[in-house]
Amino acid sequence: MARITTVEELEAIYGRPEAASTVKEVDRLTPHYRALIAHSPFVLLATAGPDGLDCSPRGDRGPVVRIANDRTLLLPDRRGNNRIDSLRNIVADPRVALLFLIPGFGNTLRVNGRAHLTTDADLLASLAVDGKPPRCVVVITVETVFFQCARAVVRAALWNPDLHVDPAALPTMGQILASLSEGRVGGADYDRAWPERARQTMW
Repeated sequence: MARITTVEELEAIYGRPEAASTVKEVDRLTPHYRALIAHSPFVLLATAGPDGLDCSPRGDRGPVVRIANDRTLLLPDRRGNNRIDSLRNIVADPRVALLFLIPGFGNTLRVNGRAHLTTDADLLASLAVDGKPPRCVVVITVETVFFQCARAVVRAALWNPDLHVDPAALPTMGQILASLSEGRVGGADYDRAWPERARQTMW
C-alpha cells in the first residue's frame, strides 16, 4: 500500500481548492449561517483530550444550539448516559468541532472553535425543556464556520426514506450489551424497557 507521508504529496494529488471552497470560510456567524443553525436539531460534537478523541451526537427539540451572538453558541447538555466523554475532554482541551445536520437538506455546516462549560443558574433555567434544565451548558467560541456541500449526503441518500434500514435487520442495543457483558447487562428486558425509560428521562 502506497502511504502518503507529506503534505506536498497530498497536495500533488488533490491540487488547489476552488474559490468557492475558501471564500465560504469566515470567523463569525453570518446571517445565512445563522439561518442554517436555527433549522438544525442535530449536531455532532468532536472533542480531544488526554485519552484521545471523541465524537458525540447531540439532538434537541428545535435548534440544537442557541446563538448568543455572532461568535458564540450555547449547547445545552441534555440527559444521557453520564459517560461525559465530551465534557471531560473540553475541561482538558477546549478545542471543539461541530457538524450540523438539517433533516431533508443536503448541505451541512461545520464550526470549529473553543469551548468551556458553565453551570450559570440563569442560563440553565433559560434552556429548560418541560421544566427540566440541562446540567451544564457548553459555551462555544466560534473560530471558523463554513458550509459543506451536499455531495456526501447525496451519495449516501441519507434522507431517502426508501433506503432506510429495517431495524429488524440490525442487532438491538440489548443484544449488544448482553453479548459484551456475557449476559450480565442488557438482553430482551433492556430492549422492552428502553422506550418508556427514554420517554421519562428525555430531558
